[in-house]
Amino acid sequence: MNSHDAVDAEIASFEALSREATAAGAQAFARLLKLAEERDSGQIARVARFVAATYNGVAFPLDPFELRAVDAAISDDMLRCLDALRWARADLHTLVPDGDARVRAVIARWGLRWPEGD
Repeated sequence: MNSHDAVDAEIASFEALSREATAAGAQAFARLLKLAEERDSGQIARVARFVAATYNGVAFPLDPFELRAVDAAISDDMLRCLDALRWARADLHTLVPDGDARVRAVIARWGLRWPEGD
């Protein structure tokens, strides 16, 4: 294999990883968003903050220790979302139906505050 073939193979590998991570992240984000829309508990408040952080990390900073304060299935979904964000193919809220409005509704429902001026 020459150097061009090796580079092409590496690019193809990264492309496949990116597609897989984005698909898994979209499904995980949909599950987390549904929890934040429909359920009500301390654990779900953390989910709502995570959803907000993936929507606007400047306005709603992510505390990575939140991953330790939720069930394993929820933290696994959070990690899937972070992996999708790492590949930067799309903002997570754009991967679910009506994502922008739904995330904004979650932010309002959970009383999360936008910084002054936003």
